[in-house]
Amino acid sequence: MNLVSKNQRTRKISAHLILDGRGKCYSKGILTLDQDGTILEIEDTQGALHESAEVEFFSGVIVPGFINAHCHLELSHMQDSFQQGTGFVPFLKQVVTQRASEPGIILSAAEKADILMYKNGIVAVGDIANGIIAFEVKKGSKIDYFTFIEALGFSPVRAEKAFEWVKNCLATAENMGLKASIVPHAPYSVSTPLFNAIAAEAQLSDSILSIHSQECLEEDELYQTGRSGLSDHLRDNLGIDTTFFVPTGESALRSILKYLPPENHLLLIHNLHTSQSDLDFISSIRSLGKTWFVLCPGSNLYIQQTLPDVMLLRKNKAQICLGTDSLASNHQLSILEEMKILQSAFPDLSVNELTTWATYNGAKALKISDWAGSIEVGKRPGINLLTGFSLVDKKLLPGTVVRKLN
Repeated sequence: MNLVSKNQRTRKISAHLILDGRGKCYSKGILTLDQDGTILEIEDTQGALHESAEVEFFSGVIVPGFINAHCHLELSHMQDSFQQGTGFVPFLKQVVTQRASEPGIILSAAEKADILMYKNGIVAVGDIANGIIAFEVKKGSKIDYFTFIEALGFSPVRAEKAFEWVKNCLATAENMGLKASIVPHAPYSVSTPLFNAIAAEAQLSDSILSIHSQECLEEDELYQTGRSGLSDHLRDNLGIDTTFFVPTGESALRSILKYLPPENHLLLIHNLHTSQSDLDFISSIRSLGKTWFVLCPGSNLYIQQTLPDVMLLRKNKAQICLGTDSLASNHQLSILEEMKILQSAFPDLSVNELTTWATYNGAKALKISDWAGSIEVGKRPGINLLTGFSLVDKKLLPGTVVRKLN
């Protein structure tokens, strides 16, 4: 199948390998692109590429544009602000006490981070917002953003005001033409009334949901016993009276998942402590086909020096996406670097599988797979070239870099 017209100005490109994002690998295939990057034709040469003046051949691997399924653009000004390996609760305290800054500084850092992600071959981002400050950056960006506007309020008495705030932020986003939805921040920062308000809004708008989930052991301790480092953080650093809270005796995930409508797309972020029983529970109350597990390995190592059980997720055929988290908890905003971390830690992962996580799965989660995430005729996913790649072992190397071809 092809969409090529003789009257169109087209570009033909090829490389040693083309990974389409959905598991297919072309050896020296040829992509025909129109002027806006739409794929008009895919020719499978089966490795028998003949020299032609019409075809630009590149040494390396062609993949679709990357999808960063989890980022905090508005925290970019906090790069290199925190000590690494402190653990989750001390990191939270640092963020709370140091995130405030002059609007100009925040905007300047967000603009630079946006440009950096674009140069790193990222075409779409699922971005967290706790306010509207970075909205102008997103509006003017070459990247396609979906903004998750996080509601926060662990105390029930704050639920109404907290929801009013995020509704106002959502209205601002919509007036600016930005795609956005209201989501809960985390199990330890959202009350039952606030969860209910978020769920009602999500059902009404069929919106995409995300939540930081199983990012630390203290999260489960809070719900199981009522006491943990997180309860201390809420009381001592945020001044929240937690005496109202009645622990469920179960994990945080089991305690709050019922508040997230099963028919909505749901991105579970981090999943550092997800177990087989958790996965069984998730699949018992919602379709895994509408659930995505977003991994941010660079951030996990930065804060807690640990990684999720990736092979367990893989064994359960979980839909895995990749994210960078923020520059407050990562050295760079690069999906390629996240892929390298995972391949190094889990050598059985193939670059083809990692590419699917970095592209197609994220596009499906953010509901943009009609144009992004895979190399298919009729799509304009952005085209990245990976160089410094081991063609013999089909592995990423420490020196592998990404270059945008389109």
